[in-house]
Amino acid sequence: MGFNVIHRQDGPAGAVLHAEIRMGEAVLMVSTNDASYQRPPLIGQSTGQGLYLLVEDVDAFHRKALAAGGTSVIEPEDTPWGTRRSRVLDPQGQEWSAGTYQPGTNS
Repeated sequence: MGFNVIHRQDGPAGAVLHAEIRMGEAVLMVSTNDASYQRPPLIGQSTGQGLYLLVEDVDAFHRKALAAGGTSVIEPEDTPWGTRRSRVLDPQGQEWSAGTYQPGTNS
């Protein structure tokens, strides 16, 4: 479970300049901040922007994100609508939500 690295380009200090990662059919292109960007602060449980990942094992996603330096925002929990979810901030402050809710369906 998790992302597979398809391509990775490191900078002189070992920081990721650019990477392409895949989980199932989803491919993300990510990079290290190349400027002093200001991320919006958490207001309640969200920064108001971020990514949502459909995952089978929310708890494993959350543990792996924390082990990689993430900060827990929403511990893995069951939702009133019958799915499971969690949310973390990565070390650069980007919000990542993961859950079993599949957009466009009833579950």
